Amino acid sequence: MKKIGFLSFGHWSPSPQSGTRSGADALLQSIDLAVAAEELGADGAYYRVHHFARQLASPFPLLAAAGAKTRRIELGTAVIDMRYENPLYMAEDAGAADLIAGGRLQLGISRGSPEQVIDGWRHFGYVPEDGKSDADMARRHSEIFLDLLRGEGFAQPNPRPMFPNPPGLLRLEPFSAGLRDRIWWGAATDATAVWAAKLGMNLQSSTLKFDESGEPLHVQQAKQIRAYRAAWKEAGHTREPRVSVSRSIFALVNDMDRAYFGGSEGEDHFGYIEPEKRAVFGRTYADEPDKLVEQLKADEAIAEADTLLLTVPNQLGVDYNAHVIESILKHVSPALGWR
Repeated sequence: MKKIGFLSFGHWSPSPQSGTRSGADALLQSIDLAVAAEELGADGAYYRVHHFARQLASPFPLLAAAGAKTRRIELGTAVIDMRYENPLYMAEDAGAADLIAGGRLQLGISRGSPEQVIDGWRHFGYVPEDGKSDADMARRHSEIFLDLLRGEGFAQPNPRPMFPNPPGLLRLEPFSAGLRDRIWWGAATDATAVWAAKLGMNLQSSTLKFDESGEPLHVQQAKQIRAYRAAWKEAGHTREPRVSVSRSIFALVNDMDRAYFGGSEGEDHFGYIEPEKRAVFGRTYADEPDKLVEQLKADEAIAEADTLLLTVPNQLGVDYNAHVIESILKHVSPALGWR
């Protein structure tokens, strides 16, 4: 059995060919798709976060709105770029959104990917310490955020406050119990997956990772997941960790599906998303359902994960994306034992 959700990058474009032509369209359709996915029986609605781009950016208003419109489905991110975040303000936003959703947030965080502008986090007021990199800064912001989610007081109260305080040091409010166990790290390498395990975060592995062996993505991801689980066990955590992988999967069940995705290449690609860092980009799975089932059986990383996030072409509109999700739930998942 697997949890199955969707992952939307929330692209929008004023082009007449786009079904998502404005920032408002991207946000409102993201909420509508979460509602539709819940009605179809999917388990999660996840959103990517990009700055300085015509894509979803500030996640917490969206998560809170989706939380108010749904009742069961998990609501998450994959991922929030921690180079841009104030951990204290983020802890307040996350606590509020989680309470509105009734404790359903699953927050993926990470160093993030290359952005639209040079060192965009500098415009947000963040600069790495001397001798540290932007990745180091992201990990430090993450550690502070995780510590805040423990809910322990750390701030000395004013002896003459405007309103009465509880005794002792004060914490940030609102506090949402349990959110600390629902934080995920988006790992592009085996080393950062191990680091996430030591800190007690769940693991997200995307449709790409830095190439560390020259093997196909699913093989490298499976090794990454096994290294993560071993580190988790060694760290002595008492709960079971969760692991997700993202995939572009399309069941070709009608002429529209074949028109959009019938010519997709079924191979991984290797390239560079950062200078001197070779990456492996995962293939698109697009085929008739019976053939798709056989192809997915061979994906080692999906087999290792408990959660599968389906990347969706959000600019094709809510109805079509709901169809994409339903096709996997109806025609593929049962044959693979995921449902």
